[in-house]
Amino acid sequence: MNSSISNIKREKRILLENYINESLAKYNPLFACDSDAIFVMDLDGFLIPLNPACRELFGYETREFVQMTYMKVVSLEHLERALSIFYKSLEGKLQNFDCQITRKDGEILDVNITNYPILINDEIAGVYGVAKNITEIKQKRKLFIEEIRHREETYREIVEHSPDAVIIVKENKILFANDTAVCLFGAVSKDELIGMDVMGFLHPSYLEIAIKRIREVENGHPVDFIEEKIIRIDGKIIEVEVKSIPTIFQNNPARHIIVRDITEKKRTQQLLLESEKLTAAGQLAAGIAHEIRNPLTAIKGFLQLMENNDQNNRSYLEIINAEMNRIELILSELLVLAKPQELKFEKTCLITILEHVKALIDTQANLNNIKVYIQYLSDIPEICCDENQLKQVFINFLKNSIEAMPNGGEITINVERLEANSIQICFIDQGCGIPEDDLQRIGQPFFSTKEGGTGLGLMISKQIIENHHGRFQISSDHTGTIIKITFPL
Repeated sequence: MNSSISNIKREKRILLENYINESLAKYNPLFACDSDAIFVMDLDGFLIPLNPACRELFGYETREFVQMTYMKVVSLEHLERALSIFYKSLEGKLQNFDCQITRKDGEILDVNITNYPILINDEIAGVYGVAKNITEIKQKRKLFIEEIRHREETYREIVEHSPDAVIIVKENKILFANDTAVCLFGAVSKDELIGMDVMGFLHPSYLEIAIKRIREVENGHPVDFIEEKIIRIDGKIIEVEVKSIPTIFQNNPARHIIVRDITEKKRTQQLLLESEKLTAAGQLAAGIAHEIRNPLTAIKGFLQLMENNDQNNRSYLEIINAEMNRIELILSELLVLAKPQELKFEKTCLITILEHVKALIDTQANLNNIKVYIQYLSDIPEICCDENQLKQVFINFLKNSIEAMPNGGEITINVERLEANSIQICFIDQGCGIPEDDLQRIGQPFFSTKEGGTGLGLMISKQIIENHHGRFQISSDHTGTIIKITFPL
């Protein structure tokens, strides 16, 4: 039995050698140009090299291949798999796999080998082999994987020690949280946060906008910081800024969420706001005192006349009543401006706000030989706003315009409804203007074109406008300055 098998193998070896000498000889020039090792193996796995690349890859001379089997060069740990693949090739199946070989000089190389059967007279007589040296590719891949692992570790370190809370969320379930997030959300440990529904922390008033932002992130678009309120585990409500970007976590799409506590920032802004209010009230006080003195003089005069002339008492009383009402209006506006109040958005008549502001600023304007005009260029609907804060913005802009017009002039306030469902208010003065270089820095804290100015007034005004989802634009030249504010309806 063994003799017959040996005879069959011997016959097929002869067929294989003839096939190589007759049929493959014409391809020798082509094989010689190939950088991959091309060889043939008989049924016992003995190697027959076909091109010079075999010597370079395996490190053996051509004569040494005569007694060398394919399995002799395969590394021991890959030998069993290589044998299995070789026998599958003899069954007529093309095989491609990676393994390691040991060169004659002992160097171990990573190679990719493709085996496919040789058919002669419809019988498998041997196997073609093509071996490609992928050692450098493997090393680069290994370095790349190590670099990725190093970056991941660095990224994790950065995230873990970030001053902002970072959580990774999939389908609204928290998969990861850093130490800052544990403190921010009032948890005892990371394990307490993992698995919790992130939407459960969100204040109900922000639910609708949060859902829209989640859809954007899930569609691959990052969303920028937005102010929200969250409810901690202990029930405390805090103000935060939240940003979300798409990411991959554990090979699955997820959301990387940055949560920044802005409690201190809000407190500082509120202190600046109140400080600016008091500054504005103090600057208006002198003018208002002068404004109050005039009606008081009239009241005293008419009272004296009333004592001497009883017939005209009614007309005198009407004048006194009107002047008293004006005093009451001015004082009430000053008190509202100076008094700290909670932020409160309500439907308010913009015309009323502007008229009240004009009443407050007219005295200072008159003292500087300046006239303030308001033009309503269309029907003006109510807007949702915090009345007190808008008054502070308008007073600040008007005060700046008055200070920029030492020689007097006119300030025009144009109010109109735009087609894009919004209202635009333009403050136009005839002042000296703002240099182009300084114009770019307007609104930055502690930058001011006025001697002794802090620059906080415009900064706070800009912040108030943004809190009302409005837009602020300023342009200026030697003929004056134009400030445009646009509020959504």
